[in-house]
Amino acid sequence: MPPTLADVAVIGGGLSGLMAALLLEQQGTHDVALFEARPGLGGRIASMDAAGAPVDCATPALDRFDLGPTWFWPDYQPQLARLVRDLGLTCFEQYDRGDMLIERFAGEPALRRPGLRSAPASVRLSGGTGALIAALHERLDARRIHVGHAVRRLHRAADHVELEVENARGEIACWRARQVLLALPPRLAASRLAFEPALPAELLRDWLATPTWMAPHAKYVAVYERPFWRDMGLSGDAQSRHGPLVEIHDVSMPGGHAALFGFVGVPATARRGLPAQVLQTHCREQFARLFGPAAAHPLADGLKDWAADPLTATDADQDAAGHHVAAPPARPASGPWSACLAGIGSEWSAEYPGYLAGAVDAAARGVRAALGASA
Repeated sequence: MPPTLADVAVIGGGLSGLMAALLLEQQGTHDVALFEARPGLGGRIASMDAAGAPVDCATPALDRFDLGPTWFWPDYQPQLARLVRDLGLTCFEQYDRGDMLIERFAGEPALRRPGLRSAPASVRLSGGTGALIAALHERLDARRIHVGHAVRRLHRAADHVELEVENARGEIACWRARQVLLALPPRLAASRLAFEPALPAELLRDWLATPTWMAPHAKYVAVYERPFWRDMGLSGDAQSRHGPLVEIHDVSMPGGHAALFGFVGVPATARRGLPAQVLQTHCREQFARLFGPAAAHPLADGLKDWAADPLTATDADQDAAGHHVAAPPARPASGPWSACLAGIGSEWSAEYPGYLAGAVDAAARGVRAALGASA
């Protein structure tokens, strides 16, 4: 069966992949094929609804709570701020009025301290960061988007790249593209994709050595009818050495339900043998210690362990701290892949590696490079 043709193939349906597809269309390149291995779009942008169920980020809704990235900072991320405005999305400042709590040792009451204001202000999106995915999806030709399609192998031919793509039923199809944009983390691209001929060894080492942002982390969210902690003069912010949550924030949705969320401090390797229900129970108990008995009975709660997600984390991410690091090279400097391949995932952004703004920045740079190569 002859291969299906595309001008540009985008591998990954998160923020950077969708942004690249939109920019290509705006520049007149309409023959784009986007492949996402997950059954839905969003990548590391993931949400749950007020009932605690995972949701499809491609469908907009208000009452949603982030299990992945949550904030951005428009004062020093202007490119992302412009995108939010251009997409007609609504943002609001993170709630931080009131005192914060500091939990130092087991059996010791939490200390109450004046809260810390974020400077510059951190903001959130109405409907969560999934609103970005829904708005971008709405502007793209759905026929060009292939969810549940995992790219397995890339072969560089004389003037094109052949892609071996596997769908959710295990069926293999061949695609052919002039340019390929890797909208996934460098470490994931280097460890999960087969390149023929092989990429330069030094480049592969750089990509494999780049930690995937969020990959070692887990996030817990509890949904409530109303933000009762504010009645006590609390901001919802807390820090804990006792855990299991080490950092907690108010992520209530204006016009929707109230919610608290926290970063799990239990290392990824220790979480492997711990059932999610057990960890969630400990998280609810911690909320009750900090915010009172009402916090022990959320309407719903949810846990997302990114280290257990094979489409996010590799074995190398299990012991990582998950800090932002310097961006690796986005493309080979020379050789057969140099003119047809570029990394556009957030970690490839030199300015904002790992952040939402990094995904937008890296996508724009990758598209400029792809269009320049075809000129």
